[in-house]
Amino acid sequence: MPTITLPPKENALFKRILRCYEHKQYRNGLKFCKQILGNPKFAEHGETLAMKGLTLNCLGKKEEAYELVRRGLRNDLKSHVCWHVYGLLQRSDKKYDEAIKCYRNALKWDKDNLQILRDLSLLQIQMRDLEGYRETRYQLLQLRPAQRASWIGYAVAYHLLEDFEMAAKIVEEFRKTQQTSPDKVDYEYSELLLYQNQVLREAGLYKEALDHLNNYEKQICDKLAVEETRGELLLKLERPEEALEVYRKLQERNPENWAYYQGLEKALKPGNIEERQKIYEDAWVKFPKGLVPRRLPLNFLTGEKFCECLDSYLRMNFSKGCPPVFTTLKSLYTDKDKVSIIEELVAGYETSLKSCRMFSENDDRKEEPPTTLLWVQYFLAQHFDFIGQPGIALEYINAAIDSTPTLIELFLIKAKIYKHAGNIKEAARWMDEAQAFDTADRFINSKCAKYMLKAGLLKEAEEMCSKFTREGTSAVENLNEMQCMWFQTECALAYKAMNKFGEALKKCHEIERHFVEITDDQFDFHTYCMRKMTLCSYVDLLKLEDVLRQHPFYYKAARTAIQIYLALHDKPLTDDNKEKHADTENLTDKELKKLRNKQRRAQKKAQLEEEKKNAEKEKQLKNQKKKKEDDDEEIGGPKEELIPDKLVKPENPLEEAVKFLMPLKNLVRNQIETHLLAFEIYFRKEKYLLMLQSIKRAVSMEPSNPWLHQCLVRFFKGVRECADMSEAVRTVLKQEIARLFGESNPQSYNKNFLSQHANSIPHRLAAAKMMVYLEPSSDKMAREIAMALDESLSGRSLQICTEVLKALCDAQLGEGQQRAAEVYRAACHKIYPYSLAFMPPGYQDNSITINANGDLSAGEHDDMANEM
Repeated sequence: MPTITLPPKENALFKRILRCYEHKQYRNGLKFCKQILGNPKFAEHGETLAMKGLTLNCLGKKEEAYELVRRGLRNDLKSHVCWHVYGLLQRSDKKYDEAIKCYRNALKWDKDNLQILRDLSLLQIQMRDLEGYRETRYQLLQLRPAQRASWIGYAVAYHLLEDFEMAAKIVEEFRKTQQTSPDKVDYEYSELLLYQNQVLREAGLYKEALDHLNNYEKQICDKLAVEETRGELLLKLERPEEALEVYRKLQERNPENWAYYQGLEKALKPGNIEERQKIYEDAWVKFPKGLVPRRLPLNFLTGEKFCECLDSYLRMNFSKGCPPVFTTLKSLYTDKDKVSIIEELVAGYETSLKSCRMFSENDDRKEEPPTTLLWVQYFLAQHFDFIGQPGIALEYINAAIDSTPTLIELFLIKAKIYKHAGNIKEAARWMDEAQAFDTADRFINSKCAKYMLKAGLLKEAEEMCSKFTREGTSAVENLNEMQCMWFQTECALAYKAMNKFGEALKKCHEIERHFVEITDDQFDFHTYCMRKMTLCSYVDLLKLEDVLRQHPFYYKAARTAIQIYLALHDKPLTDDNKEKHADTENLTDKELKKLRNKQRRAQKKAQLEEEKKNAEKEKQLKNQKKKKEDDDEEIGGPKEELIPDKLVKPENPLEEAVKFLMPLKNLVRNQIETHLLAFEIYFRKEKYLLMLQSIKRAVSMEPSNPWLHQCLVRFFKGVRECADMSEAVRTVLKQEIARLFGESNPQSYNKNFLSQHANSIPHRLAAAKMMVYLEPSSDKMAREIAMALDESLSGRSLQICTEVLKALCDAQLGEGQQRAAEVYRAACHKIYPYSLAFMPPGYQDNSITINANGDLSAGEHDDMANEM
């Protein structure tokens, strides 16, 4: 249909529609659309229909918006406005590829339209279509050569394409056009110079970068960045004398910066340990109160010299009362000799301080204050906790608490000791005690909430967090709004441990949405950074966004989601009450009665909570409605609600798991767990070549990994038994299996693995599981192999012992292993007396419950009363 030209009156109205859209006055815009479309002559005017659709989209009426825009486009296919609007609509739906196509179509009819070119360039940089971005920025530069954003955008395009020399030339040409007085402080010009220097450094033009820095030093505002960059460049240009001078100045500016000492070492090039130590000894004289020059030599010194240096470092810290001293020494604990020296030295301090209030009886110095002994005991508690001796650690921390019962740090460490010892409930109780000392401390509040979540006390954790969230909304909703991912990660793990898979998946999807939002938030910076010239930060942001899903928060959420989807694939939930499933068949009448009472109480409690929640929701909805009426517009449509009951019953759990897996495969390929999770998914999908790819990648990283061994055996057996396989695939698999396993069969391969790793408990467990998997009749021998707890065996830890007990209880080491599990539990209880996992069957933690307000009260009395 040909383009309809509007007469002056209607054209003026159309311009007002555009203005209303730009100023977000959407309702007014709709009124003007109605005035134009109400005229029978222009009822099908394409551009007005498109603008009406775009306005409705901003008010959340998506379907109606699409219908109108498509209708407008059909009526006027040659209109750049219609194509541009269709692109904006696609962009709002995050269909960026489709939006780019629409913008390109719009440019066919108006190739020099600045707004369309700008929108296209934004999408291209967002999608990292760098070649396309460069072309679009070149067009913008030709159309607007006087605008600095045109030059900067074109330079950044070359920089991201790693054509550094071209980027440097463009920035230099642009810099020449900037008229700036050498004495005037111009922050934006300073940022441009720093960016230019960064491009030169990345191009490997170190001499040019140094000359540039020297020439424009006065005009760069960030003097510290200038000196640090100069030091790095001088080292790269092998001019150590000048670099030494720079790092000496930097050291005087901040003697606690580790990087400056590393720079000094590179500049001085010490030939032996004595020369290297001399660098730090000089710093001790210069900076007598400096801690870093005393700490760094501990990394390379050994024996007597290590002991002397450690002695002076610890005495300084203990006298001052420095709580994080153990954290600064933690990296030394990989060396057993250094650990024994630390233990001997600090234990000696404690003995001397108790007897004569000095670090050593031979000291002629004045007596130490009583707090010194407190910090020594604090350190020793952390030391013994770290080396796996919680009993001794508790003795020291209790002694410290007895002497100073109001110091919060002591309670934090006591909670940590219980957590590492396997008693998370007791840990949560002590963390709550610490929190009660200072309810205005957000860090301790967060720590306490985290421990409560680990202990499965979700409601209490929510109440704890509500002290620092916005009033009038629920804590969980507010924390989600604030993208508080540590809370959501811990919630997901807590729900997973309680078998509430729907709730756990909801949290994982919320975290995934946060990462999508963070990626989309780049849009705001593409134009802002060009305007404000914060170019170094902008390039760093783009590089960060490219690897965003490497972040531990995403990794934890993805791993949890994948594990849940695998469990749902293996045992799909059918009826609604499956999440609350309790194995009632094997319970006695007394236990069953107790369970029913508990369930009834829980139901009543849940009902009351639901009513309370509904009342709160109603109140919130009223407030939101009022707010909507006050505002002229509401931007964007509502997001799809995450409903746990829906999430827990996916049509294809494995496909959902793959969605979480793909970013890990691309960005976290250096972790073996990524490839083993990939194997678990593909094993269930029977994709043998993808299984092979996963295990080959894992083998190249850690060939003796116990989990990998289980995957290899299952793969070996699966390939052997699979009849439905094409010849080409079978040939490839045969060759690769011969390369991985040699000529052996799965049984002999498992046997060889066991003989090679007979001294490691994790490896013995893996081999035992596979023994039962391959031959169920070998359960007795497998049980003996897995249950070994000799001190001579390596890899014995609380976690691995818990895994062995779980394998016995879950029949992974053969059916009917209850008696063996009880024997193993009793043996582990002797080794790990504090762990809840190995407590006797009748054990109940009846001592306390937590009210999330610092009060401790007797718990579980209702259950005991009902039982009586």
